[in-house]
Amino acid sequence: MRLLARLVLATICASCSLTSVASADVKVLVKTKTYDISGTTGEALIESMDRNGPRHGFMARAIAQTSYTKDWDFDFVQVKGSCRIKQANGTLNLNFTYPHVASVLPPALDKRWARFFTGVRTHEETHGKIARQMMAATEKSLTGLTAANDGQCSKTRREARRRIDAVFDEYEGKQNAFDAREHREGGHVEYLVDALAKS
Repeated sequence: MRLLARLVLATICASCSLTSVASADVKVLVKTKTYDISGTTGEALIESMDRNGPRHGFMARAIAQTSYTKDWDFDFVQVKGSCRIKQANGTLNLNFTYPHVASVLPPALDKRWARFFTGVRTHEETHGKIARQMMAATEKSLTGLTAANDGQCSKTRREARRRIDAVFDEYEGKQNAFDAREHREGGHVEYLVDALAKS
């Protein structure tokens, strides 16, 4: 990014352990919070985000951030020593953090800010969409999982965890690929920041 290299859009994805949306056997809990920024120019708003935005690593600040955690519970069925997952119940805790302008903006800057914020929100919601897809793919991979000679369901649980981790890794790759496209030189994030900063 030409203007402030440390200013990024960020995604933090945590492994297993308000608005509620249910999809099949996956429940999505969405929480949105904001942090205040101020300024009367685009560059001043960018500098305010750089000072006040959520941390991205030790040194950098993010414009906005998506983070999530995932949890899974299983309903088991045991038949003649085998164990089967009858139903996988997942919970996705999805958290968004966005900047909020706490000062009055000049009309031209207000329009640029609206366009900027729409682009930022679309970026973060795409991360949320990928996380939701991950949960659906995980549910599909778990439902019906069966292990023979597993009276305590320990083998079934281990295989379930392996599958959860495998799907998580696959979708982390998709999250990272999306960010790589958005954050490349001349990419969408640089375009948003440059458009906001212009005089």
